[in-house]
Amino acid sequence: MGSKTTAATTSREWRQIYAIYGMEQWQTLMFLLCHAILFSVLSILFLVYFEPVCLFFHSFLTLEAARFAAGFSGAVLALSSVCLFFAAGNFFYSAVPLHYEMAQRMVGSVCDWSTVKTALDIGCGRGILLNTVATQLKKTGSSGRVVGLDRSKRTSLSTLRTANMEGVQEYVTCREGDVRSLPFGDNYFDVVVSAVYFHTVGKEYGPKTVEAAAERMRVLGEMVRVLKPGGVGVVWDLLHVPEYVRRLQELKMEDIRVSERVTAFMVSSHIVSFRKPSQHYAGPKEVRLDWRC
Repeated sequence: MGSKTTAATTSREWRQIYAIYGMEQWQTLMFLLCHAILFSVLSILFLVYFEPVCLFFHSFLTLEAARFAAGFSGAVLALSSVCLFFAAGNFFYSAVPLHYEMAQRMVGSVCDWSTVKTALDIGCGRGILLNTVATQLKKTGSSGRVVGLDRSKRTSLSTLRTANMEGVQEYVTCREGDVRSLPFGDNYFDVVVSAVYFHTVGKEYGPKTVEAAAERMRVLGEMVRVLKPGGVGVVWDLLHVPEYVRRLQELKMEDIRVSERVTAFMVSSHIVSFRKPSQHYAGPKEVRLDWRC
C-alpha cells in the first residue's frame, strides 16, 4: 500500500490539488503568516537598532543586564518568527498535500472496491477524500456511488464543483445533514470514511470536556450504525484516536487497525480502520448490540 501511495502523490503536484480544492480555514494560515512576518520585522529592528534598544533597557537596568535583555528579546522574537513560519508551512502542507496523501492511504484500507455499491464520507468538506473514493470506484469499474455529508449547503455546492473538475461527478452525491444523527437507515453503506472531522464535533463544549467526548462517540456510533454487516469504516483524525479505538472495541468491531503516527496541523494524527462484524450479536445470550451511543 505504501508504494501505491507514494506513486499517487508523486504523480500529482500539490499545485494541482490546491488549484482544484483551494484551502479551508485560510484565515488561520493568514493569521500565522501575518504574525510570523510581524515577529520577523521586530527581530530585524532589534538587530539594526540594538544600541538604542540597549539604552532603553539601561534606563531601568544595569548596562550588562540591559544588553542581555535586548539580546534575549531579539532572540525570542526571531525564534518566534521561525516557529510561526514553520507552523504556517505545516498547516498548509496538512490542509493540501498531506490531506490528499492520507486520502489515498484511507482508500487503500479497503481491499476490494469493485464490490462497493454505496459509500459515505462524513464531513466531506471540499471533497478531497470524497473524490478520491469516487476516483477509486471509477478505476475499478464499480457501479457504486459515494455520498458526501456536510452541514452546509454552500459547502455541498463547492464539493460538487470539485467532483466535476475531477471528472467523477456521476459517482458523487452531496447531502446536508447532522452527523450526530445521520439521515440514513441502519446497515446502509458498504464503506464509511471521514477525514480530520470527528475532532471538530462538540467543540462548542471545549475539546477536552466530557460533553465533547460524548458527542464524538455519538458520531462514531452513527458511523457504525449505517455500515452494513461486513462493511469497512476508515477514520483519519487528530488527538482523540485512542478514544475511538476503545469505543470500537466496546462495540465489538473487528480488524481494528491504527496507522503509524503522522503529524498534521502540528499535532499527532492516525488512521483507524475497522470492519463491522457480519453477526450483530455478542455474549452468551446473543444480545443484539445497539450501535447508537
